[in-house]
Amino acid sequence: MEAIWTSVVAVTGTLLGSVITHTFQRLASERGELFARSEALRQERIAAYSAFAEAVEDYRHGQADRWYRKKEDPDGEAFTAARDEAHRLRTAARQVLYRVKLLTDDPEVNVVAECAYECTREISNAQDQADRDTRDARAKQAIEEFVSRASPLVR
Repeated sequence: MEAIWTSVVAVTGTLLGSVITHTFQRLASERGELFARSEALRQERIAAYSAFAEAVEDYRHGQADRWYRKKEDPDGEAFTAARDEAHRLRTAARQVLYRVKLLTDDPEVNVVAECAYECTREISNAQDQADRDTRDARAKQAIEEFVSRASPLVR
């Protein structure tokens, strides 16, 4: 009889150990998957946020070039080329803006990203040099604001 109880205790202990091991392994696996997913999202956000800052900065330079070429000769080839390049840069910045919006949970980051894009778009509408400088400074500040607001999401 004692041998039966010993066997029952051994089998029960083995089964209990298996159940506990399975539970802990499942929890560790879920934790690992969650970490991997959050790390992948963080890396994707880093890529999108830095690509947006780069694209909108390039667009800002393109808008400045467009404005200067228009002041030099609004009917010239240099202005046409600068305008076309600014349009290409605008499209590139807008595409990355969409990526930012898709990856961001924080509505405030989306608002400052949109503001950076819009402020940059307005540079070419400046009436004179002082207005252009003001709009350019506003665009720079908006880009900095985007970087400041987005950076906590990738830390």
